[in-house]
Amino acid sequence: MTGVAGDPAVSVVLPAYNEEATLEDTVEATLSTLAEFLPDGDFEVMVAEDGCTDHTPQIADRLAARDERVRHVHSEERLGRGGALERAFEAADGDVLVYFDTDLATDMSHLEELVEAVRSGEYDLATGSRWMPGREADRPAKRGVPSRGFNLLVRGLLGSDVRDHQCGFKAISREAFSTLADDVEDDHWFWDTELLVRAQRQGLRVKEFPVAWEPKGDTKVDLVRDVLGMGSQLGRLWWQLSVRPRITPRVSFGAGLLLVAIAVALMSTYIDFGEVVREMRRADPRLLAVATVLYALSWPIRGYRYGDILHELGFHERLGFLTGAVFISQTGNLVLPARGGDAVRAYIVKMRRSIPYPSGFASLAAERVFDLLTLAGLSGVVLVGYAASGRLGEVIVAISGGHPAGRTAAFVAMGVGLVAIAAVLGLVFSARSDANRIRTLVSRVSSDSYGRVVADVLERFVGDLQRVGGDPAAFSRVGATSVVIWAIDVLVALLVLVALGVRLEPVTLIAVCFFAVSVGNLAKVLPISPGGIGLYEGAFTALVVGLTPIGVSTALGAAVLDHALKNVVTLVGGVVSMLALNVSLTTAVEETADMSETDALRE
Repeated sequence: MTGVAGDPAVSVVLPAYNEEATLEDTVEATLSTLAEFLPDGDFEVMVAEDGCTDHTPQIADRLAARDERVRHVHSEERLGRGGALERAFEAADGDVLVYFDTDLATDMSHLEELVEAVRSGEYDLATGSRWMPGREADRPAKRGVPSRGFNLLVRGLLGSDVRDHQCGFKAISREAFSTLADDVEDDHWFWDTELLVRAQRQGLRVKEFPVAWEPKGDTKVDLVRDVLGMGSQLGRLWWQLSVRPRITPRVSFGAGLLLVAIAVALMSTYIDFGEVVREMRRADPRLLAVATVLYALSWPIRGYRYGDILHELGFHERLGFLTGAVFISQTGNLVLPARGGDAVRAYIVKMRRSIPYPSGFASLAAERVFDLLTLAGLSGVVLVGYAASGRLGEVIVAISGGHPAGRTAAFVAMGVGLVAIAAVLGLVFSARSDANRIRTLVSRVSSDSYGRVVADVLERFVGDLQRVGGDPAAFSRVGATSVVIWAIDVLVALLVLVALGVRLEPVTLIAVCFFAVSVGNLAKVLPISPGGIGLYEGAFTALVVGLTPIGVSTALGAAVLDHALKNVVTLVGGVVSMLALNVSLTTAVEETADMSETDALRE
């Protein structure tokens, strides 16, 4: 930081990224305009230079050396527009913090009104507006239409009273900025909007006034910045302010139970649950106990497989910790909507073992890919076996006929299986080519720095996946472990059927169990209900009934017992693991939700 200032009342910050062509004129215009209504020594102009790659830093240094009212706040790395503003505001001396875009698109005749609105103490925050009645900006359609659409979304979703959230012409008091700074999470283009919305939510006094504005230079809609970046931030803020405060753990659990209750109510229209309960009661408790122990033994194998995946990414952890992390994440998936437990595992390995979020999510993605590939492969092998034996028609009838719930689940499973196979093939071919084309693809739709940051994260994510899929030995090892894990899952279902007194030819029973368990687990991949309760039972029952002489009551009883037994083991293991690792599921969920997007991007 160069240049020296006195103790000014007003600090004007000019966010600058590669502004060598306009910066000097902008600084001179700002100084002369401020001098028209403020005493000398009552203001400073700060150039918030944000990791520029042109001659902007040198120009800013020269201006600061020439005029003590000018300061240069330099950043070696790209902080983003919001990040650069926050850094400069924290370093500023003034009680009134002002910023506007360096292209001076807003007429500088409005600067006094902007400053005095806050300096007078009448308002905490002031912003210019291009869309207020009587002074609407004459903007080209490619600028005006997206801007109006965005502002309508912000007003509708977030309840803002401001008409123009993105006008780069704002002032805020030091006290108000201190109040809001820790809450504003975005570091880039959405920063303005979040500042205004949070100010209104906290009851701060906001003034919006019309300004004369003229577009400078050319612009274009940037897909990553404007659609993915701004859109995701809008959704994130809406969730934080409007939805999450209403979703307590009790509400979340209740919603999951409600979904299950609805599914049960629909199923009860064509299933005699009294008969199902009677079937379940006559199950052999000794075989159920064996099935429970067998399923519990599969969890260290899951931990070993997860450790194998992390090992390929350069992280080495103990089996006990990894098994506990898997237990906790799967417990989260049972009680949280939308497979929220997966994000919890990424949080655990980050907080407990400093594994970066991109690598944590990549390891989870790799695990899911192997799971889906194994399940699709197992069901495919059985399907080929049925076709070779001339019984393919029975499979078609089982999937297309029968109960609506089972039919829906079976079709969902087929879709998930096809997607899984496509994803694995893409991963394998990508890994073999050693080419990561993410940056090229992102650059085709985005020239903004936000797009470059997104490309950095995606490159790391895809690169981590390629490291697992690109090593033949690791691929084979993880694949073999996955087969063992799901073979145990199938064996548990087989023991449950035998415990209910089912007597079939061993080959038929094994084939049906492999097919039913594989399709059932593929069906529950969609996060429709916590733990896939309902989808799994529907697919399992439809296939068992369609491919064997087993009745609906027995098949559904087996599906319910099989799923319940596995969920109980998961819950018990999850609770024990949370105690052993000192992890609170609710705290992990809250802190995972609080994790800002930029935290992940900075990893």
